[in-house]
Amino acid sequence: MHSLIRKCIENGHYTMQVVCPICGSATEFALPPKYSPADKFQKYRLKLMDGDKSGKDNSKSI
Repeated sequence: MHSLIRKCIENGHYTMQVVCPICGSATEFALPPKYSPADKFQKYRLKLMDGDKSGKDNSKSI
């Protein structure tokens, strides 16, 4: 079952219509990404949230 809330692709405006009432472009469902406990990219997202944008792996291997 899909949500009724949609988001404009062009300007990010939230609406319940298929076409944005502000700019007239198409809208898409505003659903969050699926969560997986076995997330392969978690360390990269956490680095971006912490402000480390170098992309290097600073973890020590044991």
